[in-house]
Amino acid sequence: MIVTRFAPSPTGRLHAGNVRTALVNWLLARAGGGRFVLRMDDTDLARSTADSAASIHADLAWLGLVPDLAVRQSDRFALYEAALARLAAAGRAYRAYETPEALELKRKVLQVRGLPPVYDRAALALTEADHAAFKAAGTAPHWRFRLDTTVPIRWHDGVRGDCHVDPASLSDPIVRRADGSWLYMLPSVVDDIDLGITDIFRGEDHVTNSAVQIQMFEALGAPVPRLAHGALLTGADAALSKRIGSEGVDAWAAAGIEPLAVLGLLARLGTSRPVEAVTDHAALVAGFDLASFGRAPPRFDPADLAAVNARTLHLLPFEAVHHRLPPAMTEAGWLAVRGNLATLADAADWQAVIAGPVAADIAAEDQDFIAAAAAALAGLEWGDDIWARWTAVVKATTGRKGRALFHPLRHALTGRDQGPEMAALLPLIGRDAALARLGG
Repeated sequence: MIVTRFAPSPTGRLHAGNVRTALVNWLLARAGGGRFVLRMDDTDLARSTADSAASIHADLAWLGLVPDLAVRQSDRFALYEAALARLAAAGRAYRAYETPEALELKRKVLQVRGLPPVYDRAALALTEADHAAFKAAGTAPHWRFRLDTTVPIRWHDGVRGDCHVDPASLSDPIVRRADGSWLYMLPSVVDDIDLGITDIFRGEDHVTNSAVQIQMFEALGAPVPRLAHGALLTGADAALSKRIGSEGVDAWAAAGIEPLAVLGLLARLGTSRPVEAVTDHAALVAGFDLASFGRAPPRFDPADLAAVNARTLHLLPFEAVHHRLPPAMTEAGWLAVRGNLATLADAADWQAVIAGPVAADIAAEDQDFIAAAAAALAGLEWGDDIWARWTAVVKATTGRKGRALFHPLRHALTGRDQGPEMAALLPLIGRDAALARLGG
């Protein structure tokens, strides 16, 4: 069974980039009939907050990306302790004592010499007596994972194809700080193993992390999940994804953006398939194909989101939105106006037009025309096809046609110069209200 995960750090709200990551992992799971796990990477207890964690849950719920399981790394420290002990016993984790200042000095020296700033593994030469001396002096170690530098790290990436990284070009990563706090690399692998994660989609900025973590999976005797690294989103100013859409889901919602519009856009950004408006999550799953993702950075533009939002509203059935519409709006009213909405809030404006009253200033040159139109309407039997029959009579009796015919009638009846089809609006306005608005 496919099991995917979304693993945000609860240090702020979700932005467009990590919403896309969550969505693709949710789609991978749903398309494969599997499970989607939310894991809060809250090992940084100083920066992680309960409010941020709650906002992430709320944002995913608003989007309809509800996880099948939710866990917190802060509840799982014992698992990381056990894994580190296993790695240490196998010679794949070791203690080191250099201060950040000493490490920075080493890096600068290597850079001056034109060498890659890779840790020199000096700590491996320490004896047990050396460790005892550090302990006696009250100096706690940090822990590093020992990379196997003898062979390249290779994998087939779901987006990037065949990948390889030379581990000799990397420093042995620190996995636990001297104060006992955990860094990202090892806890993530331990959780992926424990939770049975089979597939991981994340940003291409994690490619090097993935190479290191492949060796961690192998050192712990676990299968490596299938990996896919998507290109990072860019904005109109080519900013990286962490700097765009940073207003968060709450701001999208406040601006009248529909969850399905966000999902419809982000599901297709960076793929070979066109962005399409959808009316439910099932359509997203049915159209999902990881093989369609390309390596070029996709562009996230709020203007595109607004356009998809409008197209989404134009498709939504009454039953999907009726609980958010003005109480007086009927299904016929919704079907009449939805094609002219940019946000759902606009429906209230059109319901006010339907219910009236409306204010319309009739131009002097149109006043006789509107009076004749009112007289024609008064003499007709009312029905759903009243607009077509009425305008045919008015055209015949006044000689007007095209814009000269239709625009003054629309303006008199709605107070607007454009909007939904009058054939749909006029039956909703009703005979008596229409005649009143025409002055008849």
